[in-house]
Amino acid sequence: MTIVGWVVGGIASIAIERVINEQFIVKATPEVQTLWFTWGTYVSLTVFALIFGADQALVVRRYISGWWWLLATSFGWLTAIKVSNVWREYIETFGASLNRELTPEEIIILTIASTAAFIFSAIWISFFQWVVLRRYTKQSWWWNFINSLAFALISFLVWLLSLAQDSIPEVYRDLVLYLCEQGLTALIIGIIPAIGFCRLFARGIQAVKE
Repeated sequence: MTIVGWVVGGIASIAIERVINEQFIVKATPEVQTLWFTWGTYVSLTVFALIFGADQALVVRRYISGWWWLLATSFGWLTAIKVSNVWREYIETFGASLNRELTPEEIIILTIASTAAFIFSAIWISFFQWVVLRRYTKQSWWWNFINSLAFALISFLVWLLSLAQDSIPEVYRDLVLYLCEQGLTALIIGIIPAIGFCRLFARGIQAVKE
């Protein structure tokens, strides 16, 4: 279900943002356009987060509160994306502030730092989910790191994929890489938390009816 939520949420958020841009923003005043380009991205992100959280909630509601899981997952995603973007923008700004061409070693260091920011930002998703889970489980502290584990695996596989990009015909390369990255992300971000949730259930999670 998480995979479906990732795909549906992604398509819906992109479609909504495109419709607003093409149908409304082009006709708006410069002030409204500036406001939209500053904050409008959060509209599509919110749509994605809600759909993604709702999709997971449909499954876990047999065991815990689906509404609380929806809110926790959605808010966690929005927080994680914001934190990750802030850190990655800071890292990019730091690199640009050197006012010179970066050495290969510096590029590697900044890339690792940016990837680490992406991975550790996922703790926010796990934390808000854990706030809900701890009401129904015992010794579930490790859940705080489960999405970071998923993000780390995604980063590793995307890196492996980048090593093989030269073997892909250039005319299809961008499309193939994009689809592979999205597919890997959807699979991993669905499988890793699902395994963790099943472990909690196997250890005696309490079934709750809404």
